Parts: sequence; C-alpha cells; structure tokens
Amino acid sequence: MKQLLLINLFVFCLLTSVNAQDFPFGKWKPEEIDMKKYSRDSSAHAVVLNEFGNTKLTVVSSDNIRLVYDYHAKIKILDDNGFKHGTIEVPLYNGDEIGEEIADVTAVTIYKDENGAIKTEELDPSKIYKVVENKNHTTVKFALPGLRSGCIIEYKYRITSPYWQDFHDWQFQSDIPKVHSEYEAHIPGFWAYNAVLRGELKADKVISDLESNCFSTHGASSDCSHLVYGMNNIPAFIVEDYMTAPKNFVSALYFELSEFTNPYTGIHTKVAKEWEDVDYQLKRDDQFGGQIKKKDLLKDRIAPVIAGKTDELAKAKAVYAYLQKTIKWNDYYSFSSGDGIRKALDKHTGMAGDINLALVSALNAAGINAEAVMLSTRDHGIVNKLYPVITEFNYVIAKANIGGESYLLDATDPLLSFGMLPMRCLNDEGRVISMDKPSYWIKIVNPQTQSNTYTLDLTLQENGKLKGTFSSYSKGYAAYEKRKAIKKFNTVDEYVENFDEKLTRVKITKSNITNVDSLNLPLTETYEVEIDAFDNLNHAKLSFNPFIFDRIVINPFKLIERNYPVDWGMQSETRFVLNMKLPDGYIVENPPQNVAVAMPKNAARFTLVYDGSGDNAFTFSHAIQFNKSIYESDEYPYLKELYNRIILSEKTEIVFKKKI
Repeated sequence: MKQLLLINLFVFCLLTSVNAQDFPFGKWKPEEIDMKKYSRDSSAHAVVLNEFGNTKLTVVSSDNIRLVYDYHAKIKILDDNGFKHGTIEVPLYNGDEIGEEIADVTAVTIYKDENGAIKTEELDPSKIYKVVENKNHTTVKFALPGLRSGCIIEYKYRITSPYWQDFHDWQFQSDIPKVHSEYEAHIPGFWAYNAVLRGELKADKVISDLESNCFSTHGASSDCSHLVYGMNNIPAFIVEDYMTAPKNFVSALYFELSEFTNPYTGIHTKVAKEWEDVDYQLKRDDQFGGQIKKKDLLKDRIAPVIAGKTDELAKAKAVYAYLQKTIKWNDYYSFSSGDGIRKALDKHTGMAGDINLALVSALNAAGINAEAVMLSTRDHGIVNKLYPVITEFNYVIAKANIGGESYLLDATDPLLSFGMLPMRCLNDEGRVISMDKPSYWIKIVNPQTQSNTYTLDLTLQENGKLKGTFSSYSKGYAAYEKRKAIKKFNTVDEYVENFDEKLTRVKITKSNITNVDSLNLPLTETYEVEIDAFDNLNHAKLSFNPFIFDRIVINPFKLIERNYPVDWGMQSETRFVLNMKLPDGYIVENPPQNVAVAMPKNAARFTLVYDGSGDNAFTFSHAIQFNKSIYESDEYPYLKELYNRIILSEKTEIVFKKKI
C-alpha cells in the first residue's frame, strides 16, 4: 500500500535552468499522416510516434508537497487491430482521506477524409469518466473520437499525487513499438532516490545536471537533480509463453526513495533499510513473527497428528498433510497473516500467509526446525536484492530442515505432495526469515520434474480396427496436473467419461486409475481402447497417426528473437512408446525414419526410434527431454527449431498394406 506523508510547510518550488523537452501538441508531419506501415516492424498495428513524461516535486496552494506527473503521447493507428490503443485507462490510487487526482486531459484524433482533406476531432470532456474499482483504486477512462485506420491520436494529462515517496516510474517499452520516448525528472536535494534503468535496451540520451536554487523554504534551499532519459526506435515487447512477470524484462526506469530531509525541521530520515532492519521489523510484527511464535497454540492440535511417529520426516509429512486439509486457501496472496492463524484454524480458511505461517509454527511445535521464506510470485516480479523493500514480496512458504536436508513447503493446495511447490512460487530466490539468526537468500527450485510416460499396446484387427491398452504414468508436477484435472469432476468415472468424449476415433471400453489421493506416488491411468483410425474402407492400405494423445501441433515459440529467458519452472521429460502387432499378410510401408536432435550441451533432446525387426510387430518410440528449467535468450533459436522438428515428427502417418 502506498504511504502518505504530508508536510505542511510554507514553501515554494521554482524549476530553472533546463526547459522540459515536450513536443508541441496537435502538430503532425505529412510522412506521419501518410504512413501505411512501420518500417522497423511491419507486423505492428500501431506505433508510438512520440512520448514524453515529466515528474517534479512541487507545492500546491495548501502548502502540501505534491508529486506532479505530466504525460503526453502521439500514436499512429495503422489498421483496425490498433484501435484498442485509442481507449485510454489511467489508474489512480486513493487513500482513506486523500488520493491522486487527474487534470488537464486533452485529446485529439487527426485523419484524412475520403477527399484527402486533413480533419481533427477533439475529445469531448463529458466523455471522460471514472470507474471505482475498489476502495483504493479508481480508473479514469476515455476513448479517442473518430478512430479509423491511418489516423493519428494524441493525448496528454496531469496527475497530482500526495504519495511523493512513489516517484513515477517510466516504461520505455510496451506492447507496440515506439519511435521516440523521453522522460524528465526534477528532484530537490532534500530527497534522494535510487534511479535504476532495467531491461535489455540502452538509453540513447542521458542527461544529469543540477538546477541551481530550485527549491527553498524560509531560509532552507537546495539545488535540484535534473535527469533526462531518452530512447529511439524501441521495439515492442511481445509476451510469449513460459516466462515470469514481463516487468522483469521490459526496459523501464524505476525510482526508489532512499532518504529525505524535512526542509522545515532539518530532520533526516533514511527510508532504504538494511536487511537487519527488515529482520527486526518482521520478527516483531504481530502478523508475521508473532504468529510463528505461537507454538503453544498448536501443540494440542499437533500432538494426535504426530502420535506414534518417531522420525522427523514422518512427523513433518503428517503436519503438512494436516494443515493442507484443515485450512482452505481463499486464493489471496500474502506474506503475513490477516486475522491471525488462530482464527484461520477456527474458520478453516485463510490467506497464504495464514496457512504457511501456521505451517512454520506447527512444524516447530512438533520439534522440527522450520523457517519462513518470503518470496515474490512469478507474476509479481523478481525482488531487487540491493534495496530491501518489503512490498516487493507478496508470498510466504515454509522451509523445514530435517537431517541435513531442506524441504520447501506450501500447504495452500491439498494436491501438492510434500516438498513440491506450486508453479507460482518458482521465481528466482526467496528470503529466509529465521527467528534466531540473520536472514539469507535461497534459490527457489522444485526438486521434482514433470514426467509423463505413455504406452500404447495395440493389435491391428482383420477389420482394420485397433484394439489394446493405453497406459499413462505421471510423476512429479505432471501427476499434480492430472490430479487437478481429475478433481474437477465429482467422480473418477465422470473424468473418464469426459476424457472419452474428447477423443476422436477412440473408444474407451474399460479404465483404471490409481494413486489419485496418494500424493507421493506416481499417478497411473490404464485404458482399454478401440481405435477406428482408418479412412480407407477397402483395407488394402491403412494409415494411422499414433499421436492420438497430447499431440503438439503449434510451436509456442514464434518470435524472430526473444530477449528474455524461456522459464519452464522445472525440468521435464515425455516418453511415448507404441507396441504394435500386425495380422499375417500386413507390412509397414515406408517406416518412419529415426531422428535424434539435441540442443548444444544436451540442454534438450528429441529422439524418434522405429524398430521393425520383429515378426508381424514393430515398436515406435518418441522421447522429449528438457534438461534445464530455464533457457537463456541465446538458446531460443535452438529451442524453437527443436519444437519445429517435434511437430513435424508428430504428423507421422504409419501406413500398413497387404503383401502382394
């Protein structure tokens, strides 16, 4: 949550020396109007021609310090698919008594009519409206008038904010390309912010100078730091599958308040803390350290759970299973408890912080050394380790230390096996908060892989049908996903019925699924099937594609280049084996060719093997291995090509024909 600090001072702020580099409003160039495609990105549906932002600390008439942010953008709409960029949404934050305000909204659309004349349509102020999202968040919305392919839209606005601790960040990169983007900041010497430019792109323009005597108040004065960052020809940032939060990779400028001096009293405050300060705060916080200390609260509840168990690992697994079943997660992320673990236990529901802090406390009550681990989920971004900021965390898990081994645990999901973390937690590193020693970083990894093995044992009948058994053997995260899919149905039989309905040309005649509730064991599915896979009714020549389950038909990697990692979260392996028996008189025409493709350093591998050496029988196997959980951007072309080869191979039709 943003924090509000109002200083009632008789101050004034005068910015001097360098004028803002904003561009004139409502002006256009013939080449901008006539642009049909953006030369640097022919796939773009819209392009930002110019963008400018300016933030300064100033004083309003009420003598309260305010952060004033001006934004101005000019965008070329190239086709109908770019119309969405003509609807503008500006988020505002509202505190209990005061909040952010928007003013000076101006917008215009410029276009050529059917006769080639230049026309303009201005935004009607009555078309600007506010939507209250919740108690603290409001969105201001407006749509540019007269949108059409080839038009130029331009808009600007000003936001006045009392939350000067949150100096406005700037995103150079967005989902459409930009010709030019520039940001200007004016910071009086009473305030110090850490400015960090993140992302792959480098600034084309960087100015850092002083504005003399820009800020004064009743004898106290200071210069201003004047910062300007600019970039040209910025490519669009395209979100693709298998990645963590986009903000980890988008080129942007971020500000973090480190310290400030009250210009009236001279009192100096250091905002950016050391990790020792964070430790001290968390350990003494009622909703964090105070909850972990409540071992006595859980001793009576835990005693029957661990009764008869002599080793620590067995006790830990029992405590973990108990919390999984006792408190249902309400889908809210948190690193601290809401109303306390006692209430969560009594109500049998709570936030992630309630459940996992209760788990830490319960493990300690059972005599097992356990610590809390604060982390940021995959969609929340990677934590900046240089500057301790508690709000960069949004989640907490437990770390159990048993017999020289450490187990990372999350009890929010009753289908997670002991030692397995949900995908949302697999994000870089977490901060371990121990109650009796300094905090430290650990890598958040999932020791289990995603493993699937499929086996088809089929016999070709004289009538051209295939009969046999399909078996699926799932381990680790693959088993977890299967269990989730099964639990969506009231019974296992309903799951099988739904599975059968989705299959084409396949009829399930009998099924058996085991270990659905045995989370630490592989999940197995066995189906007796009858497959009608042939189109040629004369049965002289029959064709069959063996990839009737989970066939890959679309390459998830489509970019020419990707400047951020491919993050699976874990290693994975998929194996498929077809054992086929043929009736007398049939042979395989043009058997599939063996394939073996590997990425450099065996980072991933794909193999296809056909063995037709048996009498009236053959074996066809197919294996995909991803031996890393994260692939860097320079490995992307190899990964993309590997998928192309897999897709091509899974189009394979095995053709049978009668001997002549």
